[in-house]
Amino acid sequence: MRELEARLGYKFNNIELLETALTHSSYSNENRLESAKCNERLEFLGDAVLGLIVARYLYENFPKVNEGKMTRLRSELVCEKNLDEVAAKLQLGSYLKLGKGEELGGGRSRPSILADAVEATLAAIYLDGGMVPAKNFVNRFILEVFEAGTTDYTRDYKTELQELVQKKGAQHISYTVIGESGPDHMKVFETAVLLNGTQLATGSGKSKKTAEQMAAKAALEKLGALVSNQNTGSKL
Repeated sequence: MRELEARLGYKFNNIELLETALTHSSYSNENRLESAKCNERLEFLGDAVLGLIVARYLYENFPKVNEGKMTRLRSELVCEKNLDEVAAKLQLGSYLKLGKGEELGGGRSRPSILADAVEATLAAIYLDGGMVPAKNFVNRFILEVFEAGTTDYTRDYKTELQELVQKKGAQHISYTVIGESGPDHMKVFETAVLLNGTQLATGSGKSKKTAEQMAAKAALEKLGALVSNQNTGSKL
């Protein structure tokens, strides 16, 4: 637990809260522990704390963004995929307590379990130290990545690219990770966006989601030049 505290950047007064945050229901059921000894209740609280911190961040930092766009951005920031990436940076899977069946079934790397563990860990930090360390955790592992990897927070480049190619008929857009660099807690992903299986552009970011958005942005810039030259025969 002390090793994990160093990764989290927070030292617990009550280390049992962190231990509970990492205890899956399969472990507590198998060992006949009280229901309060698994992380389900903490996950419930952590989900609410995370939503509040992110909502306030969006409200304070994007005064011209309407409620609909803020809702979409909040959903993207707190989604399972993002939380799974946070768990990977923290190597949270190696600290989980799982039942034997869940362990054999690959639960230690299952995104849903890891995302729940991140929310439970956030709740544990909140209960142990209050809102300030909880906010610091969210800023460090979610919001700073968001800020570092996106040049225009209110635009969804992937959706714009999809809508553009759909106008051209039967076109297919896909994304694939083509490279990773840096240590586990500061990884940078490089992603390629493919048009009908052919690489169109690449982008990088501190999360796979950000890298995909940057690849889509690069593709839009490239296709923008092509669209402007349609009269000369260039097309998708």
